[in-house]
Amino acid sequence: MIAPSPWWHPDRHADRRPALMARNRITAALRGHFATRDFIEVEAACLQVSPGNEAHLSAFATQILGEDGAARPLYLHTSPEFACKTLLAAGERRIVSFARVFRNRERGPLHHPEFTLLEWYRAGEAYDRLMQDCADILALAAETAGMRRLVYRDRESDPFAPFERLTLAEAFGRIGIDLLATVAPDGTTDRDGLAAAVAEIGLRVAPDDTWADLFSRVLVARIEPGLGFGRPTILCEYPVSEAALARPSARDPRVAERFELYACGVELANAFGELTDPAEQRRRFVLEMDEKERVYGERYPIDDAFLDALAIMPEASGIALGLDRLVMLCVGARHIEDVLWTPVAGERS
Repeated sequence: MIAPSPWWHPDRHADRRPALMARNRITAALRGHFATRDFIEVEAACLQVSPGNEAHLSAFATQILGEDGAARPLYLHTSPEFACKTLLAAGERRIVSFARVFRNRERGPLHHPEFTLLEWYRAGEAYDRLMQDCADILALAAETAGMRRLVYRDRESDPFAPFERLTLAEAFGRIGIDLLATVAPDGTTDRDGLAAAVAEIGLRVAPDDTWADLFSRVLVARIEPGLGFGRPTILCEYPVSEAALARPSARDPRVAERFELYACGVELANAFGELTDPAEQRRRFVLEMDEKERVYGERYPIDDAFLDALAIMPEASGIALGLDRLVMLCVGARHIEDVLWTPVAGERS
């Protein structure tokens, strides 16, 4: 089989260029959208004390040298979230960031080691407001690209249609699992109860599977592939154990103010009503790092300065949207590298 030409070969670049120009137009339109709504665009430093404390995110590690030559570790951030929340603590009210971020062990049609997250935060505003933001952004991006439908492979979604809103409890209920029956009011989970339900629908259950492992297996295998067909889907009210950075819902303490946005079966965004309790946030970070150490044999430091800032951060809502994926769906691209100006060196998978 003949190997494909590199992305920089003139003929291949000519094929890719229309999608790349659409990316530029979409980015410019989104910048204008936020500017007219009194958002301040900010730039977060890529080098951070902690890259984030989610168990299954892998970071790129480096080090910084002092004038004395002594080295201390730093990481390329996996999201600008910590920096943006610190800016909210400093007094900013509405901020947006088009951030280059870095995640290791991720490469495929929808994943790339370096990509762009569009993140925005609203101090003093409910997280439901972010759902309307998503509707506005999808419609604007599609219109800017000259598309009436979002497309990924053979799947389509109407970005101008009212979004479907679906809770995790409803989604699991559709396949015969009473999810919240396995979550206590204090957030603790019933692993054996969920394991029995997962086995009942024919999915594998291993002896060392945790509740979180089983939850993720069902989500990936039976729920996510069917989301966002015909119209985008808001998947909301995650169990509190699956929302380490979100505050519990005032309606039901078993679930958190977290939602994800899907179109064409593709996850586009992840949103939170932000947790602002530094003691609770530290506890959750420790649990996440304990799980990371169990699975991967490593852990990342906890950023104490971020937790100090969290103590004075106002109530806020925030969201991260994958800009590259949004562009993919707006131009009908099949691979994320088709909408990146200069993909990271390495074999495309």
